[in-house]
Amino acid sequence: MKAVQVTGAHKLAIIEKEKPVITEANQVLVKVKMVGICGSDMHIYHGTNPLATLPRIIGHEVTGQVEEIGVNVTGLSIGDKVVIEPIETCGECYACRTGRKNVCSKLEVYGVHLEGGMQEYLVMPDYLVHKVSQDLDWKESVLVEPFTIGAQATWRGNVKEGDTVLIMGAGPIGLCCLKMAKAKGATCMITDLSEDRLEFAKSWGADITINAAKEDVREKVLSITEGEGANIVIDAVCIPKTFEDAVEVVSPAGYVVVLGFDTAASSIPQLPITKKEVTVVGSRLQTDKFPEVIQLFNEKTLGIEDMVTHEFPVEKIKDAISLIEKSPNEIRKVVVTF
Repeated sequence: MKAVQVTGAHKLAIIEKEKPVITEANQVLVKVKMVGICGSDMHIYHGTNPLATLPRIIGHEVTGQVEEIGVNVTGLSIGDKVVIEPIETCGECYACRTGRKNVCSKLEVYGVHLEGGMQEYLVMPDYLVHKVSQDLDWKESVLVEPFTIGAQATWRGNVKEGDTVLIMGAGPIGLCCLKMAKAKGATCMITDLSEDRLEFAKSWGADITINAAKEDVREKVLSITEGEGANIVIDAVCIPKTFEDAVEVVSPAGYVVVLGFDTAASSIPQLPITKKEVTVVGSRLQTDKFPEVIQLFNEKTLGIEDMVTHEFPVEKIKDAISLIEKSPNEIRKVVVTF
C-alpha cells in the first residue's frame, strides 16, 4: 500500500509498505479516504517542527471507513464512517490524572511521534476511532480534527454567550476558532493581512474584520469595544507581536489563549496582566472534544462545506505541498485523497 513519508527537510516520498493487520482484540482497521494537510505537517516537511522524529509518515487529520474490527470492539461496525483522534497518552502523569491528557508528559501524536494517517490503511485502538454520520461528505468529516482544536481554544478561553472574542489570524485554525466561538453565542472580531481571507471569514460569521496590514489592531479593537477590550483573545498567528497585542487589547478579567509554538520571546510587561487580572493560557491539541464537535457536524449546524478548497490524489502530494507554499492566501484547506 502507499504511504507518504518525510525523511528530512524538504525530503518527501511516496513509499510502499505492507498493509497493517489487526493484532489485538480492541483494534480497528480503517481504510483511509481523505487526509487534511495541516500547518504542522508543513513544518515537519520543512524541518522546522522540533517535536517530530524522522523518518515519519505524516498526517493527523484523517477520515475513513471501518474495514475490520477486533473481537472486543463493540461501538463500531464494518462500513462505519469514522475520524481518528491522533494522540496516545500514558494515563498516569499529573496532566492525565487531572483530565488534561492533551499535554501528557509522555504524549505521542500520530503523524509527529508515531506513524500518521497519510497511508491507505491504518490500524488503531478503538478508543481513538470515532464514528460520524454517513450523511457527512468526506470533505466535511476530514475537518473534525481541526475543529477540535477550535473547540479546545474556546474552552480554554472560557468563551460564553455574549462574550466579545478577538481571533488573530483567519487561516484554517482561526476559522475553526471562529465557528466554535460563534456556536457558543459570542460576538467575534477577526484579524488577518489578507482581504480575501477576511472576506471569507465575514461569510463564515465574523461580526467584524480587521486588516492588520492597514489598521492598528490595538486602536481598532479598543475603539469597537468602547475602551473595554475583547473579553477573550485567541492568538492563532502566534508571533511575538500578536501575543503582545493580545495582552494589551484583552479586557479586564479576560483571557488570552495562545496557540503557537514560536520560540521567539515576546516583550510583555507585567502591569497589564496584573492590573486587569488577565488569564493567559496555552491551548494544545484537544481534550475530549471529539464528541462535541462530531455532534455539531452531524447536526450540520456549523456550515463548513466550503472549507476544503483543493483536493489532490496521494500521487500528487508534492503538487499539494507546492500549492500551499506558493499560494497560501488562495487556499483554506488542502486535502489528499486515497
